[in-house]
Amino acid sequence: MNDDIIKIVKKLKSNSKTISTMESCTGGGAANLITNVPGASSVIKFSAVTYSNEYKIKMGVSSYTIDKYSVYSKETAREMAKAISDFSSSDYGVGITGKLGLLDPNNRAGDDNLVFICVYDKENDVYNDLNVRVNSEDRKDDKIEVLEVLFDFLVNYV
Repeated sequence: MNDDIIKIVKKLKSNSKTISTMESCTGGGAANLITNVPGASSVIKFSAVTYSNEYKIKMGVSSYTIDKYSVYSKETAREMAKAISDFSSSDYGVGITGKLGLLDPNNRAGDDNLVFICVYDKENDVYNDLNVRVNSEDRKDDKIEVLEVLFDFLVNYV
């Protein structure tokens, strides 16, 4: 995965493109891995960990979307990705939301082991949706699995 992240940062730099992330269940893991690459400051503009519905909404996700589709949905991931791209004026926005195996008493809807990722491409106004079914008993392993799917996609997309 680290080689892919280095390639992504190099591609973004060579194409003068930027990326920002709004993450929930991965807790900022995508931004952390990107910023581990020297020179990443020229490509990553902003990152937000919006673990609560309140802060997803404050960052631009519609409460209507959360109420209608649940916070754990493709629609919410899409709004997260576009909102962070718009907020930071980034070429790409990444939104990640989902459950990593535990019941959320504040958000009962949604599959307990499904994570939704969206990569929004501002230039082309394209939403790239990815789903990851996790099944580990270890949240750290589940987060790594989600991030591998994200970076496998990005290395071929950016």
